[in-house]
Amino acid sequence: MSQINLYEIIRQQQEQLAAMQVQIQALLAAEGEGGAGGTGGTTTGMHMEVAKPAIFNGEAEKVGRFISACKLYIRMKLRGESVEGQVQWILSYVQGGSADVWKENMMEELESGEMEYETAEEFLMTLKKEFSGGEEKSVKAAELRKMEQGGRTIEEFIQEFKRAARGSGYEGRPLIEEFKRGINGGIRRKLMEAENPLTSIEQWYKRAMALDRNWKESKREEERLRGKKEATGSAPKQEQRQSFP
Repeated sequence: MSQINLYEIIRQQQEQLAAMQVQIQALLAAEGEGGAGGTGGTTTGMHMEVAKPAIFNGEAEKVGRFISACKLYIRMKLRGESVEGQVQWILSYVQGGSADVWKENMMEELESGEMEYETAEEFLMTLKKEFSGGEEKSVKAAELRKMEQGGRTIEEFIQEFKRAARGSGYEGRPLIEEFKRGINGGIRRKLMEAENPLTSIEQWYKRAMALDRNWKESKREEERLRGKKEATGSAPKQEQRQSFP
């Protein structure tokens, strides 16, 4: 074999080896990307930061937020935990106030097997029934007592007022008094000066919106007349200056 042929064989082998190395690197890179993607897809929930619920002491106004926080954390972090483990985790955040006695009773029932739950959500429903105790009604009543029209239009205020009034327990005269208190003073005075007394909340709604519409139309008319007066009033002055320099 000539020296030239030997050099040619070595060169070809080197090229083949370089090509094989490129292929191996490409395969390794592909496997790395696939592994990283697979790991990310299965452990996103495990590595994501999720806020734990605040300690629940049995206060009715806090039960809704506590249940929502528990559901989210269980869904993101404790999905693979047993129902018993999830329930025990929830109970670990029930502390203080009127909740302590209920917690002790629940733990005794769970340990004795008297009470079993199919899901953690079922247990949370039991907790809600125990502590909600008219929570929505009291919250809406408190919201209604704080409402004021402020910079909102009367239509916007009435819609918000109606939403808060539903389920608040207010009706009849007490509801009218809260509406009177909440609306702006100008509209309130006009409504109270009406010749025919308003006897229902619906009458107060309708009359308030009618007064508001009339007031807006009056303001627009005043602005139109003012603009017209200013336009016509400036012309004679200009003519006078021209006639008498």
